[in-house]
Amino acid sequence: MRKKIIAGNWKMNAVKEEAIALLNGIVEQYNTYNLSPNKSVIIAAPFPYIDYCATQFSNFQFLHAAAQNCSEYEQGAYTGEVSAKIIASLGVQYVIIGHSERRQYFNENDFVLLAKIKQAQLQNLVPIFCCGEPIEVRENEEHFSFIKQQLSHCIFHLTPQEIKNCIIAYEPIWAIGTGKTATQEQAQEMHAFIRKEIENKFDKPIADSISILYGGSVNAVNAADLFVSNDIDGALVGGASLKINDFSTIINAMPS
Repeated sequence: MRKKIIAGNWKMNAVKEEAIALLNGIVEQYNTYNLSPNKSVIIAAPFPYIDYCATQFSNFQFLHAAAQNCSEYEQGAYTGEVSAKIIASLGVQYVIIGHSERRQYFNENDFVLLAKIKQAQLQNLVPIFCCGEPIEVRENEEHFSFIKQQLSHCIFHLTPQEIKNCIIAYEPIWAIGTGKTATQEQAQEMHAFIRKEIENKFDKPIADSISILYGGSVNAVNAADLFVSNDIDGALVGGASLKINDFSTIINAMPS
């Protein structure tokens, strides 16, 4: 059975006091979330807070810390970079790789992203690999070929064992931070397409085992409608993850 996952991506938000309050709020509401081996919560806080996040979550079986990025290099003279080895040493278990903002603002290409995934998995971190199309691609009805290319140029270079240790997040770029959300039908259609592509490349058992999350202006109002879909296994939540009550509502909207 695929894991259900609600992941919060704080991006470059929250000063120290705000971050502590958010993490403490999640811990305080833990018993209300009905989490289980099949349903967990991941928080990707900015780098300065991930040690605190991992420490706070260490006594809670189904709360996990993530990094928002990692270097493609193992170690060395790369000022300002943070390696997967450093991240793993903090007790962190997940790392987001390939978010559209990293691709757009920092020019991360498929070669770099694959190297980051390899570094993450060498340190037993689970990559949350992001893919998604811009609005012009969607309007030109080229979104399926665009997503297929993102998959084939990157994670389809992994071995069957490596791909099984990945999570995929489908985030239509036109819905990130815009207030627009793909309809339940649009989101399910793309999730099913991604799963079928994985099956075609690897096999059906692998495709059926991989959690695919939806991201793109997920909020407390629309989450439940998205989660009824067969192939949507949770969400990568942006802005709403910075509001404890909204984030808790999203967590509770995901069935166990």
